[in-house]
Amino acid sequence: MGMLVINCDTDRASDGYHTFGELYHHRQLLYVALMKSHPKMSWKSLRHEDGSAHDGWFIAGMRTPKGDISYHLKEEFWFMLHGIETPEKAPPFDGHTSKNVLERIEDWVVDGSW
Repeated sequence: MGMLVINCDTDRASDGYHTFGELYHHRQLLYVALMKSHPKMSWKSLRHEDGSAHDGWFIAGMRTPKGDISYHLKEEFWFMLHGIETPEKAPPFDGHTSKNVLERIEDWVVDGSW
């Protein structure tokens, strides 16, 4: 099955229940909650390991027993992660993809190594 690309404001596009903007906000807030529940394995940084940055966003990651996971979060979530390790630059990126992140989280949950 191919990808369907529609030229529109994706924050307002909806599946009939939620907009993509709402779902993305949910994902970011849930990730913040996960990081706060595991602060010793979590970190946040305004800069990638190469020093680059995205205006209005920061990178947040976790070192799980199944491998690293990371997401870009809007700056509005930065203050919610007070007390989380904050290096000047993000740790080296291991090349994980969105698919890897899903697999690592699922493996971590199923294996119960919380």
